[in-house]
Amino acid sequence: MIMVRAIIRPDKKDAILYELSSAGFNAATVYDVVGRGKQKGIKFGDVIYDEIPKSLIMLVVNDEDKDDVLEVILQHAKVGENGSFGDGKIFVSSIDEVYTVSSGAAGL
Repeated sequence: MIMVRAIIRPDKKDAILYELSSAGFNAATVYDVVGRGKQKGIKFGDVIYDEIPKSLIMLVVNDEDKDDVLEVILQHAKVGENGSFGDGKIFVSSIDEVYTVSSGAAGL
């Protein structure tokens, strides 16, 4: 199993969640977060905004589904055809075990 954490623009969140659900990936945790990337924030005149609103979508899927999930996020997170600074990052991590709290059952 793998965990996918996608930090994206907030205005892309609903479209990505819809497309993930349409592709069969219904379970996700969503957070409203703030942060900055390599560009160290956004500068307008003398003012620097270094806490830029983002959304974090987190989901755990089976290994064989990783490419499908990444394709959905990459396709729908970009601004414009070629993307833009601030479109986000995707982090992929291995998950050793998963348990359902209510039943104690192992696995997804």
